[in-house]
Amino acid sequence: MNRVVKNWEATSNYDLRTAEAMYKAGRYLYVVFMCHLAIEKMLKAILAQKDPEETPPKIHNLIHLAQKIGLALPDPLSDFFQRIDNVSVATRYPEDLRLLSKEFNQETAKRMLSETKRLIKWLKQQLKSNE
Repeated sequence: MNRVVKNWEATSNYDLRTAEAMYKAGRYLYVVFMCHLAIEKMLKAILAQKDPEETPPKIHNLIHLAQKIGLALPDPLSDFFQRIDNVSVATRYPEDLRLLSKEFNQETAKRMLSETKRLIKWLKQQLKSNE
C-alpha cells in the first residue's frame, strides 16, 4: 500500500476516533459530521489506490465518490450510506441548531457511529482486496 493510501486510511481512523470522543462528550452533531468525514476519507483511500496518479477530488459527496470508484455497496450498508450522505450538509451548516440537536440526539448518534464502523470495516476489506 502506498504512502498516500496509508495517509487517507490513517486520517479516516483518526476521524472515527474523534467521532467516538464526540459521542462521549455529548457533541452529537459532531459525531455525525466526523462519521461522514471518516467514510469520505476511506473512499478517497480506495480511489487513491485505484488510480495513484490522480489526486482524489476535494468533494464531500459520498455517492459521487463511490460512483467514481465503481463501488457497489451491499444493501444493508447502502441505505445507511445514502442517509449519512444526505444529512452531512445539515450537520455542517445547521440552520436551526436547537431543532437539529433534537434530531441528532444520543440515540441517533450512537446508531450513526455503529453503522459507520460497519461501513468502514467493509471499505477496509475492499481496500485490502485491491492490493
